[in-house]
Amino acid sequence: MRDPRVAITFTAFGSCLVLAGLSAAADLTNGAAPAAKPVTFAKDVAPILQARCQECHRACSMAPMSLVTYEETRPWAKAIRQRVIARQMPPWHIDPTVGVQKFKNDMSLTDEQIKTIVQWVDSGAPMGDPKDLPAPRKWAGENEWQAAAELGPPDLVIKSEPYTMEAHHQDVWWRPTSDIPLTEPRWVRAVEMRPGSLSGRRITHHAVAYLMQDDAESATPGGGDPELNRRGLLMEWAIGKSYDLYHPNTGKLLVPGAQISWDIHIHAVGEAIRDHVELGVWLYPKGQEPKYRTYLTALQAIKQRYMDIPPNSIVESQNFTVLKQAAMLENFQPHMHLRGKAMAVEAILPDGTSQMVSYVGKFNFNWMTNYIYADDAAPVFPKGTMVRVTAWYDNTRGNPNNPDPDQWVGFGDRTVDEMGHAWMNVTYMSDDDYKAWAATHKNQLANADDRPIRINR
Repeated sequence: MRDPRVAITFTAFGSCLVLAGLSAAADLTNGAAPAAKPVTFAKDVAPILQARCQECHRACSMAPMSLVTYEETRPWAKAIRQRVIARQMPPWHIDPTVGVQKFKNDMSLTDEQIKTIVQWVDSGAPMGDPKDLPAPRKWAGENEWQAAAELGPPDLVIKSEPYTMEAHHQDVWWRPTSDIPLTEPRWVRAVEMRPGSLSGRRITHHAVAYLMQDDAESATPGGGDPELNRRGLLMEWAIGKSYDLYHPNTGKLLVPGAQISWDIHIHAVGEAIRDHVELGVWLYPKGQEPKYRTYLTALQAIKQRYMDIPPNSIVESQNFTVLKQAAMLENFQPHMHLRGKAMAVEAILPDGTSQMVSYVGKFNFNWMTNYIYADDAAPVFPKGTMVRVTAWYDNTRGNPNNPDPDQWVGFGDRTVDEMGHAWMNVTYMSDDDYKAWAATHKNQLANADDRPIRINR
């Protein structure tokens, strides 16, 4: 077992050093530090907040405070400084030093943006000239889809039957079915799932949309969790996840008579709430059939649903999935519960070399972020590659999300139980297709990385 006590070298402290070094550069001509360029909310900070923060931090959205105006933002200045230095916000927790680093949905701040925010706070968080403020952004309403900004409105919207969760109750798993209104086969290019209302987000822990249809190829061809992959999967939703946009020339097939079998985990929040879950589906044009079929797969970090996390301990769990065919990995979404600490996905190729795919070193249960690889960065591996998923769990008092470090924790569906898998859309291809890809991606194949991964304790 790898020692989880050794910290990754890229830390919040390291970020502070970089920021300090950038701000303290000396003017070599006169020996004095140059006068710092004034940083104001209106000219410098507001554009960053618009681009990276306000999608959640605005009225009628999920964040606890709005960061749209100066008056709303100023009281939170010191907290914002702390969160961006530690890279806790925005919730983009993938490690920037290993694995794939190009994503379609990257919401992280650059070093320069962090420096700007820190300098603004350290200089007293001034407003500046209101004339410098950017025009307010126009946001999708509560009932608009996030993917609509890129893809337009969805072609289909399928809703589950609603459920009323009492104010005080044990967790509930609501499993209705819904018809998919199609009269001919159609291919899916993107899906987005969400609770039906903002109040529904408070009670919906996660939801899975299984695909039930007369098509044997809908189910995942090997690998992952057999319990999850006996049926096809359209999408899994959890707090912080947006949508799945498949890579070009890949998709999922829907046939007439298909249904969605919902598996919705609901928990009580002290107030009776009635809501449903809904799925937006974007289709390829009629007659357009993608070459590859992609499968949402739960690549496991645990074996046979067995876990043993003693009180006051940090535990590592690891499992392997062998690719039965050459395949592209399209995205990475780590899934654990309250004791979840970190997750790594590595590929061990048939020649024995290993390659880090992705590593989230600061997993936060409140943000089930889905990291969608850019089209030219999605890793592709040959048949026989072993995908190793490693998860770390922190059942100590050092974990701020831990409800009780004195409790033994095992596998289970409840929030207080644990699980561990990497949701990944896996797109399989033929050996000939893989050889053609490898012939034009030699540099990517050479980017092997067998360095051990450590996590902060």
